[in-house]
Amino acid sequence: MSFSALKLSAPILEALTELAYSQATPIQEQAIPVILAGKDLIAAAQTGTGKTASFVLPILQRLNTDRKLRGKRIRALILVPTRELAVQVEKSIGAYGQFLTLSSMAMYGGVDMDEQKQRLIGGIDILIATPGRLLDMAHQRALHFDELEILVLDEADRMLDMGFITDINKIIERLPEQRQNLLFSATISDEVRALAKRSINNPVEISIKHNEASAPKIEQWLVTVDKDTKSALLSHLIKELAWDQALIFIETKQGAAKLVSQLEKRGIPAESIHGDRTQAVREQILADFKSGKIQFLVATGVAARGLDIQNLSRVVNYDLPDQVEDYIHRIGRTGRAGASGEAISFAAKDNFRNLCAIESHLGHVITRKTFEGFDVRKAVPVSILNYVPKNKR
Repeated sequence: MSFSALKLSAPILEALTELAYSQATPIQEQAIPVILAGKDLIAAAQTGTGKTASFVLPILQRLNTDRKLRGKRIRALILVPTRELAVQVEKSIGAYGQFLTLSSMAMYGGVDMDEQKQRLIGGIDILIATPGRLLDMAHQRALHFDELEILVLDEADRMLDMGFITDINKIIERLPEQRQNLLFSATISDEVRALAKRSINNPVEISIKHNEASAPKIEQWLVTVDKDTKSALLSHLIKELAWDQALIFIETKQGAAKLVSQLEKRGIPAESIHGDRTQAVREQILADFKSGKIQFLVATGVAARGLDIQNLSRVVNYDLPDQVEDYIHRIGRTGRAGASGEAISFAAKDNFRNLCAIESHLGHVITRKTFEGFDVRKAVPVSILNYVPKNKR
């Protein structure tokens, strides 16, 4: 379906043409008419489906009126789990709304509050914020919610996983009862549904199946490996397969620093991002990675969501994640917007349960590859595809 068929306004269609967007994705086809109609919405959609545009485009259209903005007020609030996602959503708003006069701002912790307070004085049409920093600003009366029209809970499952439920509830208590509510989540767990029940009225529900996402365009394969040879194997693959770029996921910040050091000792320059690095440093590293100045970036889970890197060749699960959803979000960093990508995972014997859970979710075993000189001492069995985690039994 074309975007013009979705009854979007001329300035928004012009921006989409500038961005070379032609056809709407399934989530956009279904969500945009619902949001334009002013209805509440719960949408389940994996990363890479065009989710951000599905709510940003209709919000821009709904807010594009002559209404005068009052000081310290906001008209739309988009709650997100991470700084990276806040920055990415705000960038998308700027691109899609480039021919409109609406204002937007990304607000998150880790940076000085004074500049953010100053920007709020004149009011902001669309505020993208992490829960903690938003509450801090509300407590200091740097902003007020009495004119809020639209609330978006983006990556709701991730926010709950990160322990933001108390903050989210406190924020919702401050909002006017008459508002439009939109919830987007990769998975609709019991916890997400409970949150929706507290904050959303008679919602329309949309679910975009996993096979409608970009994952089928991602070539997935894995290598079984002993823990003590993982860094050597990664270095071997980078050199022997002549990788041009890779986003490498690892579980801990200590592990990230160690891996960067190990790669550099083998003549492979790399950088890392994790929660302890300042926002300015993280933004500069991400900018250098996107431009190709940095070829290999080691990241903890903080980077799994919200990153939009055009034409990223591959991602590597150096450590397999504990949660299946995290695997899906990680590999969704590549193969975006119809492009192809590659997802490589390292699996040690200790990762067998995680691997079973991932492959059970996918519905098939992931292709295994072997490389000379990296025979494993502790073999990893073939997965049990009907594996059910203990907490789901």
